[in-house]
Amino acid sequence: MKVKITETVLRDANQSLMATRMPFSDFEGILETLDEAGYYSLECWGGATFDSCLRYLDEDPWERLRKIKAKVKKTPLQMLLRGQNILGYKHYPDEVVRLFVAKSAENGMDIFRIFDALNDFRNIETAVDEVKKQGKHAQGCICYTTSPIHNLEKYVEMGKELEGMGVDSICIKDMAGIMGPQEAFDLIKALKTNVKLPIFLHTHATTGLGPMTYVKAVEAGCDGIDCAISSFSGGTAQPATETMKYALEQMGYETDLDTKILKKINDFFAPVKAKDIESGLLDPYVMGTKTDALVYQVPGGMLSNLVAQLKKANAIDRLDEVLTETPKVRKDMGYPPLVTPLSQMVGVQATYNVLLGERYKDITKEIKAYIRGEYGRAPGEVDPDLIKRVLGDEKPMEGRFADTLEPIFEKTKKELGKMARSDEDVLSYIAFPTNAENFFAAREEKESRSVNYTIEKKEA
Repeated sequence: MKVKITETVLRDANQSLMATRMPFSDFEGILETLDEAGYYSLECWGGATFDSCLRYLDEDPWERLRKIKAKVKKTPLQMLLRGQNILGYKHYPDEVVRLFVAKSAENGMDIFRIFDALNDFRNIETAVDEVKKQGKHAQGCICYTTSPIHNLEKYVEMGKELEGMGVDSICIKDMAGIMGPQEAFDLIKALKTNVKLPIFLHTHATTGLGPMTYVKAVEAGCDGIDCAISSFSGGTAQPATETMKYALEQMGYETDLDTKILKKINDFFAPVKAKDIESGLLDPYVMGTKTDALVYQVPGGMLSNLVAQLKKANAIDRLDEVLTETPKVRKDMGYPPLVTPLSQMVGVQATYNVLLGERYKDITKEIKAYIRGEYGRAPGEVDPDLIKRVLGDEKPMEGRFADTLEPIFEKTKKELGKMARSDEDVLSYIAFPTNAENFFAAREEKESRSVNYTIEKKEA
C-alpha cells in the first residue's frame, strides 16, 4: 500500500509555529526542489495565509499563488477553504464563494480542502459544487473533536453525508492534535467500511500523539497524511515528513518521497527557522509538547495567536487561566470543534472572561452572531442563560444564514473603482476590507515611488 504525503511547511506549519508570517522571499528558492520531492500535494495557501499576506507581509495573496504555481509544475497545490466563510470570519453570499473558488482555480489551485467549523455541511455545499464545476479536487472535511456528544456513529454519518455531496475525498481534520492512536484506528476503519472514498488524516504534534496516531491510521487503511519538513515540524505543527517516511517504509508501506531531496529541503528551511527564532517571530513556547491540549483542545494556530494577544496586553502570565476558561466557554456554546473561526471566537471570549474578571461581562459580536445561528447549527445545546442574555425572547435562526445574504460583488467592485485592478482585488477587499485597502494604498505608493525614481535617474 502506498501512503500519500502532503507537505505543510508553506501553510499550516508556518501558520501554527509563527502565525503565518513567512514571506514568499523566505521560501521562493526551494519551490522547484519541493516539486521534485514526490509529495502528493503541497499545502501552500488558504487558512490564515491570505489575511497575513495583506495585513503583515505587504504581499498580494493572489500573486503569491501565481508565483508558487509558476515554479511548482508537477505537484498539485492544495489550500484550506473555510466553506461559506471562504478565508474570513463570517459567512459570505454564494456568488462570492463561487467566484472565489473559480478565481483560486484559475490562479493555480488544484486541491480544495473544505471545512465548516461546526461540521454543518450546508455551509460547504456551494464551495464543493463550484470546485467540481471548475474540474478540481474537492476534499470534504470532518472537524474532529471529543465531547459528550461526539462519537463514532456521528462521524460515520458525517462521512456518508460528504460522500452523498459528491466530494472526491474526505479529510479528518484533527486541528488540536487530540486524536489518540486507537481513536484514529477505529475512526478510519469505520469510515473505510462505510464510505468508498480516499480518507486523509490531518493532525498536529502538539500533544505528542501525532506520529503514533498516523501509524495506526495507516494500519487502518488511511490513504494520506499531512507532515511538515523536520525543521518546521513538532510542537504545534505536524509530525516530521522524514520521520514518517522512515517509519512507514520500515513497516512495509510505500511513499513516493526521495530522502536526498527531503534533506535539501530541510537544509534550506533550518536557517529560516533559526532567523525566525532570533527575530521573535517563532516563539519557542509553541515548539514543546503540550499534553494540556488533551483537556483544552486548543489548536496550534489558536495557541500562537493567544500567546501573541496576551503578550500585547501584558498579560502572558494569565495564559493558564485563559486555557482553563476555554473548554468552559466551548461547553456553553454547545461543544463546537475548536477550529477557525470558532477557535478564535471561543479563545477571544475566554480571554475577555478572564481579563475582565467576570464571565460574559462583554460578549463579542462574533459570539452573539453564533448564538443567533449565523454560523450554522451548533453541535450540541447552547447554554440557555447565554441565549437569553443575547437574544432575549427571540429564537436562533434555523435556516442557512447565507440564504439571507444579498449579492455584493458587483456593488463592491463599483464602489472600489480604480482602487481594485482585478476581480481578485475585489475578493480580497470583500474578505478583509481594511487590510486590503491598506495594501492597495501601499501598492500605489510603492509604484509611484518607483516611477519617480526611474524619472529622476533618467534626468540625472
